[in-house]
Amino acid sequence: MKSGGKSFGKPPELHDWDLTPREAIAVQRTLREQIRTDLQIVNPRMIAGVDVAYDKPTGQSIATVALLEYPELRLAGSATVRMETPFPYVPGLLSFRELPPILQAFQKIETAVDLIFVDGHGQAHPRQMGIASHLGLWLRLPTIGIGKSRLCGAYEEPGPAKGDCSDLVYQNRLVGRVLRTRTGVRPIFVSVGYGLPLEDCIRWALAVTPRYRLPEPIRFADRLAGEAKKVK
Repeated sequence: MKSGGKSFGKPPELHDWDLTPREAIAVQRTLREQIRTDLQIVNPRMIAGVDVAYDKPTGQSIATVALLEYPELRLAGSATVRMETPFPYVPGLLSFRELPPILQAFQKIETAVDLIFVDGHGQAHPRQMGIASHLGLWLRLPTIGIGKSRLCGAYEEPGPAKGDCSDLVYQNRLVGRVLRTRTGVRPIFVSVGYGLPLEDCIRWALAVTPRYRLPEPIRFADRLAGEAKKVK
């Protein structure tokens, strides 16, 4: 099956958001069985990056979706939503805190999107259901988790050159790869979100990371979320 891009209205509901942490964990365990990895990306034209910033004085979350044309990696548009943070900080339950504003931001996007990079983990998560997997399943679009640091698992340091990588293993299961995106710079943690096999996730992560440590969609989303945070 090939991915053909998608524009966004209000997506169908996977579950309620008014959940206790215990209920949220149960939802993760149910949803992880629905993750697929058999999609293909062919000639993508629009790639999205997703990030969330927090305004602690107001208790608000600022979610930003950055749209980049591919292969130019040129910023083509963005959407930002500011809302009261809907869920407390609980390790392993980031998606219940960040997805509500992210989904609202996607509802403002009218352009079809082929692939989404998420500032957060996918299957490199204690229950194999990080924010990248949760978002991809909700939108039914290919997503890739990009972690700046490890959430779970063990690994050996990858080689020093760009493109070097090593396996990230948790409870005897391969959950991601530790990828060097720039020679001599700290690696990132790449994992399946939804739709694509791990090897494709690595390939696309390198394809959109020409110069810096972080993929361009993540860099743009992070910058735009930070700028939006300054606007009261």
